[in-house]
Amino acid sequence: MSFEAWTIFALFWVVFVTTPGPNAVNCISNGMSLPFAKAMLGVAAILTQASAFLILSALGVTALIAASETMFFIAKLIGAGFLIWLGVRGWINAARPAPTSERPARHVYLHALAVATINPKSVAGYLAAFSQFVQPGVPIWQQMTVIMPTALIITTLSYTGFTLLGALMGGAALSAVFSTWVRRVMAACFIIYGVLLGTSSTPTARG
Repeated sequence: MSFEAWTIFALFWVVFVTTPGPNAVNCISNGMSLPFAKAMLGVAAILTQASAFLILSALGVTALIAASETMFFIAKLIGAGFLIWLGVRGWINAARPAPTSERPARHVYLHALAVATINPKSVAGYLAAFSQFVQPGVPIWQQMTVIMPTALIITTLSYTGFTLLGALMGGAALSAVFSTWVRRVMAACFIIYGVLLGTSSTPTARG
């Protein structure tokens, strides 16, 4: 991968991971309600999902998933339902004190991993990365030595920033009313993302 191609890919990935979505909302929520170290487990989960999706994209598996309308439709419905359920539950619980010690580290990690994984629209981003930036004449795993570190570093910086934003918002939420409405906005975002996901079309790779 040439330096010019790497620069374009890096800029694409910055836009891809900094555009607010379910992962960003979850990181902000974690930062607001958990100690920062525990909230960072959510970032670790996103990196796990990103690593797996990058490898699967290199193997061509995500292209097969996107090409199967039935498989995508089922995954889309499951993902949409999960996000809407998270939003409704978050709205109901918004007026209650944020749980700071009741969520074990394993739950924080697995919850973030589920949010990151069940969104089939993220497949489009990985397909775009591989259809537009991978060079056909160069061994794929040779290119992955550049693509994966770049993508994972940018992903880490982005979602660490969202988690830090949540921590700062949580520290500023001195009023119980303010805290309740911020959490309700986060919950509403999950519901909106779920509805948008449920009505989305199948992603396709572009040659």
